[in-house]
Amino acid sequence: MNRPLEVGETVLLVDTRKRRYMVELKSGGEFHTHTGPVAHDDILGADEGRQVRSVKGGRFRVWRPTLADYVLEMPRGAQVIYPKDLGPILMHADIFPGARVFESGLGSGALSMALLRAGAHITGYELRADFHDRARRNVESYLGADVMDRYATEERDAYEGIDAEGLDRVVLDLPEPWQVVPHAARALRPGGIFCAYTPSIVQVATVRQALDDAGFLVAESLEVLQRAWHVEYPAVRPAHRMQGHTGFLTHARMPAL
Repeated sequence: MNRPLEVGETVLLVDTRKRRYMVELKSGGEFHTHTGPVAHDDILGADEGRQVRSVKGGRFRVWRPTLADYVLEMPRGAQVIYPKDLGPILMHADIFPGARVFESGLGSGALSMALLRAGAHITGYELRADFHDRARRNVESYLGADVMDRYATEERDAYEGIDAEGLDRVVLDLPEPWQVVPHAARALRPGGIFCAYTPSIVQVATVRQALDDAGFLVAESLEVLQRAWHVEYPAVRPAHRMQGHTGFLTHARMPAL
C-alpha cells in the first residue's frame, strides 16, 4: 500500500554523490545542506523515491529508511551490531513471531529492533541507564509506540541472574557472556537457543567452555564477512573496502535434562 510521507516520519535523503542524511519531517522545517536548505514541505505528502531540490539546485532522493539504513544512521550511545550480523543472528537464533527472548546489552537498540520486527517478545536487561534510555528511544522512533508492549526492559545486570523462565531464546551482546550461561541454562526451555555476539576469539573460547560445562549441545561459532562490488559497466570489480571482521556469533541449544 502506498503511503505519502507525513509529519513526524524519519526519512533518508540521498544526494547525487550517494551521501546519506537522516531527517525527521516537520511542517515548515528545513534541512540545511552545502547547496542550501531543502524545505520539508516539499517532501510532505510526496511518495518515497521522489527527487527534491535545495534552493541552490542540489538534488536529493527521499526514502523511508530500511532497518539497515536506520541502524547505521541512528543516534547511538554504544557501538551497534552491523546489519551484516543482525540477519545471521535472526537466523541462527531462529527468531520467530511470538518468541520469548531474553536480551542483554541493549546498547543503542539495533539488535532489539531486529528481534522485535521479527515478532519477538523481549525481556531486556541493560546495566547503563544512558544506553537503556537510548535503546528505548531508538526502538520507538523506528518501530512506533505499539511495539513497546513487546519490549519490557530494566536497568539490571544480567551477570547477576535472569528472573524469567521457559524462555525460547537468550541473545547477548555483552563483554563476558559466559557469566550469563548458567543463568541461561535455568531460564531456557528444552530446545531453547543461546546466542552470543562477541568481538574477540578469546571471548568465543571462554563462552564455548561455559556452554560445554552447562550442558549445552550443538554449539557453533562463526563470523560473517561482507564484500561489496563496484559495478559501473564496463568496470566490474570488488570494492576497495569491505566489511571484514566485526564480531563472532556463537549459538548452542539447551537439551532436555
